[in-house]
Amino acid sequence: MSSKQIAKYINQAENIVIIQADNPDGDSLSSALALEQILGDTGKKPVLYCGVDIPSYLRYMDGWDRVSNELPKQFDLSIIVDNSSLVLLETLLKTGQLGWLKTKLCVVIDHHATGSKIDFAKQTFIKPAVSTTELIYLLARENKWPVSKKTAEFICIGILSDSMGLTTEQVNSDNVRIIAEMLEKGVSLSELDAKRRALSKKTPQLIKYKGKLLDRISYAVDNKVAFVDIPWEEIEKYSPHYNPPMLVIDEMRQISGVVLAIAFKSYPGGRITAKLRSEASFPYCGKLAEHFGGGGHAYASGFRKDGGTPLDKIKAELFKQAEKLLNEAL
Repeated sequence: MSSKQIAKYINQAENIVIIQADNPDGDSLSSALALEQILGDTGKKPVLYCGVDIPSYLRYMDGWDRVSNELPKQFDLSIIVDNSSLVLLETLLKTGQLGWLKTKLCVVIDHHATGSKIDFAKQTFIKPAVSTTELIYLLARENKWPVSKKTAEFICIGILSDSMGLTTEQVNSDNVRIIAEMLEKGVSLSELDAKRRALSKKTPQLIKYKGKLLDRISYAVDNKVAFVDIPWEEIEKYSPHYNPPMLVIDEMRQISGVVLAIAFKSYPGGRITAKLRSEASFPYCGKLAEHFGGGGHAYASGFRKDGGTPLDKIKAELFKQAEKLLNEAL
């Protein structure tokens, strides 16, 4: 982990591709956009890549439409942000572009402190932090890169997104200080939130669907775990408008007695994904996801299972592990 070495690679490059994982979220997109702004302000030519379309609920961020699902033909350096796992770069693998990526210099900037699993990365900047945008700001400050008002907005969005509005246990005075410094650059948190809320408005059809999801919530582990199943036909129908789990997972966490909420999604070919969110009394989402080859934070994580493992079997194992962690916590 070397800030100076990463800065050296960036200084030597002209065309730089910034890569997000195939499951973009608020921190990954804002990290990519913040880095794009910084690199552009230093005279570089950055390009944004993500293997999947940016979810509609993130499109309040200016610049989301510059993210392409085509890896550029020519670049000197790739920077992977908010991800240190090859599993989450599946589109590059499927399209054969991963081989091309491996031939170029690559660095990783990520706050998921699980160690880099991207073995071809030349250098990594991985350390525990509330968000990857926080690390990008630290890199900018240490290397005297410009931080414009627009960059400051993205840094705020990433920190607020992954800290659930500065409410998670990992939040410390440094995070609040960074937010304060961004405010001094002219960022308006109320304007950012207004833009987010405007795009988060839901159609009557989505509200009706949300009611159906809420009605389907089931419970496990003595009602401490709430979960909901989302089949492919619903993913196909509603995902272009809103990510189905995000319609209900926060409400699931608010159910009395529930410490862990899980949304399972089933895809053609037997793929299963799970999104996990927990209350402050159960900071083990990351551990649970890691057990299934995924990862994330103490209070928010996810994983996927390929190969046709039955959903019931995945559930049984997940609930078993959750119960074990609950007993350890008690």
